[in-house]
Amino acid sequence: MIYFLWFIILILICTTTFLAFHCYKFARTIIRVQDSVEDCLSVMDERIESIDKVLEIPLFFDSPEIRRVHDDLRLSRDAMIRVAETFSTIENEIEEED
Repeated sequence: MIYFLWFIILILICTTTFLAFHCYKFARTIIRVQDSVEDCLSVMDERIESIDKVLEIPLFFDSPEIRRVHDDLRLSRDAMIRVAETFSTIENEIEEED
C-alpha cells in the first residue's frame, strides 16, 4: 500500500514538472510574439505616417497608372490602419481582463 502511494506521488511530481516546463516555454513564446507585434505596430505607425505624407501631395499627372498606384497606396494605408486597430483592440481587451 505504501509503495502504491509513493508511486502515485512520483507520477504526480513528474507530471507537474512536465507541465511546468511546457507552461514556461509557452509563456516565453507568448512574450516573444507580443514583443514582435509591438515592434511591428511601431513600424506600421511610421509607414502610415509616411504614406499619409505621400497621399497629401496633389497629383499633377493624370495618368491612369499613377492614379492606380495612388489608390493602391490609399487602400494599403487603410488596411494597415485596420490591422493596427485590431491588434490594439485585442491588447486593450487583454489588459481589461487583467
